[in-house]
Amino acid sequence: MNESVLLELLKAVALFFLNPLWLVAIFAAIGLGYFRVKRERRSFLVRLLPGLTELKRLLSESYIHAIVLSVFISGIGLTVDIGWIVVFSAIALLLMCTFYYQITSPIYAVAIAFFGLYGMQYFGQNFAFRGWSLNDMDFFGELAVTIPIIGGLLLVAEGLLIQKRADKYSSPYLVNTKRGLRAAAFKLKRLWLLPVVFLVPGDLISGYAPYWPQFTLGATAFSFVPVPVIIGFSQVARGSFPDVLFPKMGRVIWIVGLAVAAVGIGAIWMPILGWAALLIGVVCRIVITVVIAVRERKGHYVVSPQSSGVIIAGILPESPGEKLGLMLGECIRAVNGIQVSNEKELYDAIQVNAAHCRLQVIGRDGEVRLMQQVLYRHDHHRLGLLVVR
Repeated sequence: MNESVLLELLKAVALFFLNPLWLVAIFAAIGLGYFRVKRERRSFLVRLLPGLTELKRLLSESYIHAIVLSVFISGIGLTVDIGWIVVFSAIALLLMCTFYYQITSPIYAVAIAFFGLYGMQYFGQNFAFRGWSLNDMDFFGELAVTIPIIGGLLLVAEGLLIQKRADKYSSPYLVNTKRGLRAAAFKLKRLWLLPVVFLVPGDLISGYAPYWPQFTLGATAFSFVPVPVIIGFSQVARGSFPDVLFPKMGRVIWIVGLAVAAVGIGAIWMPILGWAALLIGVVCRIVITVVIAVRERKGHYVVSPQSSGVIIAGILPESPGEKLGLMLGECIRAVNGIQVSNEKELYDAIQVNAAHCRLQVIGRDGEVRLMQQVLYRHDHHRLGLLVVR
């Protein structure tokens, strides 16, 4: 008996990890790293981060958020219909397969699944599948409360991930300006995977997995169902520094998420507020994306050539440049007492004293500071800087 229970549990876990969302997310993360490295080498002849960085960070940066969401959602008793989970996962998969990650914010899949199922209920009232029926879904009752709150919480998680993680992985590349110069823009494409556990009422799941963990409250049985939630993000920064733009963008997103969840709570007394909360979340998320994209396209390039020195477009991890505390957009005016204005002059000046490098740097605030660093023979590209040429 114990062996059969273990076998059923292993089957259930295997089916969970064979969910297409997992597999597509893994391949997509590998593809993101491959194309990022290719783009960086085309511009700078060297990549900034290893090609598997996106894959390694797919889950490692987001599992804490997934645990907190799972405990909170289950702890306060937010239940969802299994039909909504299926449709939500299918829509998330379709959106991710477009590789247009500006539309893979989870609020879009949450809202489309909710309104899509309502439309299916309206036009296909007799649809049923193995004991599950569209007529069992109450879009002006419990679902009008739980789905908007969950959508808001997922927006909060998205905003926090963007605020804390996004700027660390922005990828620089060179573009031609209208004046014929070469400036740097920063592209970020990221995927985060959150295995969130949802609380599903009913015994439909036990029909497929008899030993799947359940508990009973009153006359209702509940199952814990883990679902891979994908958060995608894509944005180009050129008129703002990535470490300024992305944290601000993330902060606005999680504030919107809190507002969506708060309006969703109001649906306890007025169900239509749940519908309004989802629409607010979708509209605000679209506005954030569009406004920032338009602003960045119209603005000037913050990392562009200057006659006063060499502009930093990227810093290799664990390089002397990183140890010095150099930042994107700063200008190196002199090296070892020699004025520099381009990449060749920069590295020629380093050779004057190859073991000890003294820099005169103009910060983003216009302040001039002096810095020095010992260079070793194994240091990649000496300072480890990607510069605007």
